[in-house]
Amino acid sequence: MEYLSFELPIKELMDQLQTCSLVGEESGVDVKLACSQIEDKILEKKKEIYSNLTPWQRVQLSRHPDRPYALDFINGIADKGSFLELHGDRNYADDPAMVGGLLTLDGQKVMVIGTQKGRTTKERQHRRFGMPNPEGYRKALRLMKLAEKFQIPVVTLIDTPGAYPGLEAEERGQGEAIARNIFEMVQLKTPIFTYIIGEGASGGALGIGVGNKVYMLENTWYTVIAPESCSSILWRNWDHKEDAANALNLTPKDALREKFIDGIIEEPLGGAHYDPTGAFQNLKTSILQNIKAFSKFTGQELETQRQDKFIAMGQFKG
Repeated sequence: MEYLSFELPIKELMDQLQTCSLVGEESGVDVKLACSQIEDKILEKKKEIYSNLTPWQRVQLSRHPDRPYALDFINGIADKGSFLELHGDRNYADDPAMVGGLLTLDGQKVMVIGTQKGRTTKERQHRRFGMPNPEGYRKALRLMKLAEKFQIPVVTLIDTPGAYPGLEAEERGQGEAIARNIFEMVQLKTPIFTYIIGEGASGGALGIGVGNKVYMLENTWYTVIAPESCSSILWRNWDHKEDAANALNLTPKDALREKFIDGIIEEPLGGAHYDPTGAFQNLKTSILQNIKAFSKFTGQELETQRQDKFIAMGQFKG
């Protein structure tokens, strides 16, 4: 387990717990009481730290190297062996930063699409740190249209610092691809449920982020720009990234208050990386509840509800 700077008090207690256990094993002395007391301190410290996170600390948690990524969530919620990944945009290439395919949840067919990061250096380069190219968004749209054809619910999992900003992406129509996805998603006649599972930045997130219901996991963020990028624009350096995080109102509570999202999915204490199975189950429960709730709506009703939801955002009052 890797620890962030604000988690170091927990690391110290975890080290003490490990030492306590080793002493008991090597000496044969009963140290259960002492270890139990340290475990209680760990729990108390976790509650103290994670109940008072700043926006920047929540951004850091969303990027934790041990945090589950889209494919982890997909394989964690799918019925065993049911996920069938689909590839290619039928136009240019297959984008590894955007993954998607069919799976079943308790027997219910679902089309799932998500932005995928990498863990090793080689995989991060291959996935471009979860930043899709235009062909990634076009692949996502192809899968959504396929789901609409067979009346299958769509679930999107967002974890991206933004769309890929490279020259080749712009040459192949990055802006158009994202705009096309937004245009098509508001008209899709099958239910769409969107979940921010990590980072949710700018148009890179919105390209698969137009849903009948939009949720954020507890330790995620969702806004128009990453704090570092905001700081570099306003202050010409990254030194004010914490100030930017505070000003951007990027936390789940902020987004819920502003009615940009419909709810917050609880994570295990300390974040999804402490108990991935628990995080997977919370996500799966929400998806199944939404599928059941929206199964009674017609395609036209789904389209209208989705459009009304986004049109209502950001109304100006003179």
